[in-house]
Amino acid sequence: MFTILMWIVVGFLAGLLAKAIVPGTADEPGGFVGTTVLGIVGAVVGGFIYHLITGSRSFTTTLDIMSIVWAAIGAIVVVMISRMLSGRRAM
Repeated sequence: MFTILMWIVVGFLAGLLAKAIVPGTADEPGGFVGTTVLGIVGAVVGGFIYHLITGSRSFTTTLDIMSIVWAAIGAIVVVMISRMLSGRRAM
């Protein structure tokens, strides 16, 4: 139960960060659920990127700043890929 709560918290914080960084994303609909899903998907993508860069398989799933940063990086990548696939301007 605690792990699910951590995914939700990290996902929401990462989604907020991504929406704050990528121009025009804050105006898009989605609310709490959309922001959290963006962050959770971003955490998976960010973990994959982390693994590619470091070669390490020990990516933490705890509530710490680096988990949030990597999840936000992943969420930004997800937003940019989504915009490229939909034909919208990436930035």
